[in-house]
Amino acid sequence: MSNEVTTLRAEPRTETGTASARNLRRRGHLPAVVYGHGDETRPLVVDMHDFERLLARVHAATTVIALEVEGSKPQNVLIREIQRHPFRSEVLHVDFLHIREGQTIAVQIPVRLEGLAKGVELGGIMQQIRYEIEVECLPSEIPPEFTVDVTALDVGDSIHIGDIDAAGIVILDEADLTICTCVQPTVITVEEEEEEEEEEGLELEEGEVAEAAEGVDGADEEAEGGEAE
Repeated sequence: MSNEVTTLRAEPRTETGTASARNLRRRGHLPAVVYGHGDETRPLVVDMHDFERLLARVHAATTVIALEVEGSKPQNVLIREIQRHPFRSEVLHVDFLHIREGQTIAVQIPVRLEGLAKGVELGGIMQQIRYEIEVECLPSEIPPEFTVDVTALDVGDSIHIGDIDAAGIVILDEADLTICTCVQPTVITVEEEEEEEEEEGLELEEGEVAEAAEGVDGADEEAEGGEAE
């Protein structure tokens, strides 16, 4: 499992702080930092358009990036964190982690389900529980994703992390954790409950009518008895 390296250019950033970052974004730039291996954290600035184009064609968490910082040799990095605006689709800041070939790192690998489960064809519902799996591996061996074939999955069957063929990569998550399962759909008997409520209401109304009728008959009997006296 090899991971293709892509390139991104950056420049050193001399000014820091909220106001400086806001001014950079207004000019189409993105504030960033790079850290790792005990090195001092370096403030950087990258072109916003270049970064958004990179995100559009690669998976951010698993793609090794050759970061070309002006005045320095290119260094391989991973995107560790992307800060976004809470209301707009706008990137505010990005953290890069410096990695070195020959040293393993922990990374979250996305999980993609493939195929139509046999249980779904029989009326079941496919539920995906986990969308990422944490692994430890060399930077050059980071898989872009884990593909899980669910074709043979019947109603009541599940696939667990231990079923993944990681091809020598160390999986850090527990093997018995569920990735996906095919479940029987839940049948909601709303109509039956409504009919039962209507029947109970009808019985109640009939009971009230009967009690009222008994009250009238009793009053008539008392009245007749009084006249006879």
